[in-house]
Amino acid sequence: MNDYAIVLAAHGSRDPASAAQFEQLAARVRALDPDRVITHGFLEFNAPTLDEAAREAVAAGAREVVLVPGVLLAATHAKNDLPSELNALRQEFPDVTFHYGAAMDLHPALLEVCRERLIEAEAAAEREVRRDETLLLLVGRGTTDPDANGDVHKLARFLEEGLGYGASLVCYSGTAKPDLPTGLARAARLGFARVVVLPYLLFDGVLARRVREAVAAAAQRWPGTEFLTAGHLGPHEKVAQVFLERAREGVQGQGHMNCSLCKYRVGVVGYEAQVGAPQVGHHGAVRGLLAGGEAPERKTIAPYEPHPIERQSFDIIETLRDWSTVNPADRYAMQRLVHTAGTPDIVDDLYFSPGATEAGVMAILRGLTVVTDVTMVQSGLKREVLRTLNVSVWCGVHDPETHLLSREAGITRSAAGIRRAYEKFGNDCIVAIGDAPTAIFETVRLIRERHWRPGLVVGLPVGFVGTRESKAALRACLSVPRLTNAGTRGGSPWASSVVNALMIEAQNRLAAVAAAPAGTDG
Repeated sequence: MNDYAIVLAAHGSRDPASAAQFEQLAARVRALDPDRVITHGFLEFNAPTLDEAAREAVAAGAREVVLVPGVLLAATHAKNDLPSELNALRQEFPDVTFHYGAAMDLHPALLEVCRERLIEAEAAAEREVRRDETLLLLVGRGTTDPDANGDVHKLARFLEEGLGYGASLVCYSGTAKPDLPTGLARAARLGFARVVVLPYLLFDGVLARRVREAVAAAAQRWPGTEFLTAGHLGPHEKVAQVFLERAREGVQGQGHMNCSLCKYRVGVVGYEAQVGAPQVGHHGAVRGLLAGGEAPERKTIAPYEPHPIERQSFDIIETLRDWSTVNPADRYAMQRLVHTAGTPDIVDDLYFSPGATEAGVMAILRGLTVVTDVTMVQSGLKREVLRTLNVSVWCGVHDPETHLLSREAGITRSAAGIRRAYEKFGNDCIVAIGDAPTAIFETVRLIRERHWRPGLVVGLPVGFVGTRESKAALRACLSVPRLTNAGTRGGSPWASSVVNALMIEAQNRLAAVAAAPAGTDG
């Protein structure tokens, strides 16, 4: 596997920018595998030609050569032109074994580059627009091959669903229909606040410029819609990695299957957390429900059973202060915070907005997702209670998209994770912040500027930089139920304790309903 050479095959272009970017990409591929003979050539317009590139590899001593198409999708060039070149090379060099790699196709790494280009375009925009208010217009090159054209639609669907766009359309910059002007007109008529245009092209050049010029003209024609143009893929390192992977597959004789983009097998953008997920049925509760017979039994839910030491601790906490001065609805959550902090003197610094605890319990019962700013908060949640209530928890601080957004928008990863939660869940979430004041500031900004209304916001970070100020900003944010404290104390365990208290109360309520006789209100 270490002694084969690679010939990278590009189409070629009259535009010097396109050829220059392919040269840059070839240099990236060589840098990733510096000990291998790697040459490159063009089908037309530019030099070296493909036969010259192959001769260079053979002259360097290669007796096994793999030709890798430098095209995104398998159409005429990949299916006809390049195989014809390969046959000619086999006749010219009968003692050399030639292999053929697959086109780049919809490789997961290329979807990641698409996501990066979209985030760059959104971060550079003058205003903020939710993705569910944004239409994605994907521009393919366009061919006479319906298979390749169909893959552009498949890519659009992956990006629409994986990144949360309100809708997607497809058009083509040449050959296939609808053409680019038609696609832009259709996009403008659908009434979205923003249209982001992604040219699914490898390199700059005539087609990429055509896209930019057409989008600029559309922005003038439809001033009520914001149009953004994302960049083409370009000589990205992940594109270079795909080239090397296709070369290795070509030498090994590997093919591609329809499940190569299965979200349970590979990290497709927006679905990375589902890789390797267990195959669990989700229809047990309704199986046979309409077949007649007796009604299904109610699910048995037991009340929360604390560990004996935990029970003893709470007995002690009851004696540590006069709890009659505390709102009864907030008492248990406050006692869990005392249990976490190890002292009752934190109670006077706590702030629970009126009805905040009840709002949090109801949000849990409604099945809202718990969003955390850091994984420490997520790790502190009681797993058995999470399983009993089937509560979903999401923390995006380490996701690739969060890293990209943080870099492009110039905000912390914790703040970027909160912004993504706003995009991903809308109002259907509880926000629990235990580490980052920047996450609170971003939450407050989204509440005030974007009218975000989470079911509850818990803001209890610890520290000395921005901590007091962020908590004061949250306390003054009257539009949402909120829970915070004064001063610098707090931390991820505190935020976890509050969510645990809400979940325990929710579990106890469900247990009481399950224990009530059938036909009663519980």
